[in-house]
Amino acid sequence: MEQLNLIDSIKRLMRYCENEHFKGWDPYDGLNSKVFQAIPFLKRSALCRLAVIQFFKRCSVNLRRIALVPKEYNAKGIGLFLQGYCNLVRIVNKNQELEIEFGTKESLLDKVNELAELLISLQSKGDYHGSCWGYNFDWQARRLFVFPKGTPTVVATTFCATALFDAYEIMCEMQCSKYDCTKWRDVALTSAEFVLYDLHRHQCDEGFLFSYSPLQGNDTVYNASLLGSKLLSYCYHYTENEDYKNAARESVIACCNAQKSDGSWVYGMLPVQSWIDSFHTGYNLEALQSYEKLTGDTSFHGCIEKGFDFYIHNFFELDGTPKYYHNQTYPIDIHCPGELFVVLSRLHKLDEYKDIADKVFAWTIKNMWDRNGYFYYQKKKNLITKISYMRWSNAFMFNILSFPLLNNEYLRKSCI
Repeated sequence: MEQLNLIDSIKRLMRYCENEHFKGWDPYDGLNSKVFQAIPFLKRSALCRLAVIQFFKRCSVNLRRIALVPKEYNAKGIGLFLQGYCNLVRIVNKNQELEIEFGTKESLLDKVNELAELLISLQSKGDYHGSCWGYNFDWQARRLFVFPKGTPTVVATTFCATALFDAYEIMCEMQCSKYDCTKWRDVALTSAEFVLYDLHRHQCDEGFLFSYSPLQGNDTVYNASLLGSKLLSYCYHYTENEDYKNAARESVIACCNAQKSDGSWVYGMLPVQSWIDSFHTGYNLEALQSYEKLTGDTSFHGCIEKGFDFYIHNFFELDGTPKYYHNQTYPIDIHCPGELFVVLSRLHKLDEYKDIADKVFAWTIKNMWDRNGYFYYQKKKNLITKISYMRWSNAFMFNILSFPLLNNEYLRKSCI
């Protein structure tokens, strides 16, 4: 991965997203169409709702402007941007020559404050036990399973709360007293109560799985449960509350017991969730690494190593082409190449696997990057969906691509 190419891609993406004020479209926002909202019988039909969502998600031509789908903030997207800017503060603080690319440390800290305050304002409204976040659109997973707009999920909540923790940490590291960063930490800490008392638990032979949301159903997904463990581990790190650690461990036990002998995980427990994909495997590895680091419990380190071995050897071709499934390449989602960089960074394997990182980055720039600065959504065998999605593609890649530059040794080796 050439340093200047990596830096330039982050810089152009940052400028693009700032010019858009971090608002944008999403693969799943079809029901936000003002045309759809204006037709009552469509809104009441579960089949119509599902059809509209899938049409907009699968269509390679972006019809959202015509359908009057507004560009909006997405809480998870803002959390990803916040994490990315925190990383840039650290990068510029150690490499002041990069101020010309990303801005001064002071300007980046101002952006951290702006995004942290925005993120707090985007919390889900409702009678929940702690801070939580959801999505800015109605979403229907199956014909009879609907998430109303703003319904909190463990996925969105984990990304948002951990970003607030990182924003608090960066202000402390930089000794910046200009902003009330303790508020960000305190808001994030209450999210542990959301995980403990608002999410359901699916009991397994050993341990349990946290549900995806407080709604009934969707409580059999491994990466969602491990994200709950990850968030509780962060909260345990700050409070030493053993209830947080114990609940996190129960979820980790259930998920590690579900790991296959080859190191893989299927997506979930149900027969219709039996696929094995790349970026959800990456989420699992990230979450387990966070649990180990923040709680000091190394009991599951073997699961991390076995899972990583499966991940690195089954989801990337020798030429750097990423794969969606372990046994099928297409459709390649932008998450497929992107997740590699944070997995290698979090698991401290970036130097060891620099060659594959270089190849995957080169493939991504060649196939899924637009010269306007944003990243594409999906590549099929003979078709690329070039729609710019703010949360799914751009916030994700902005955060992901900042991680390799945190590694000073990697940065040195990458210089041209």
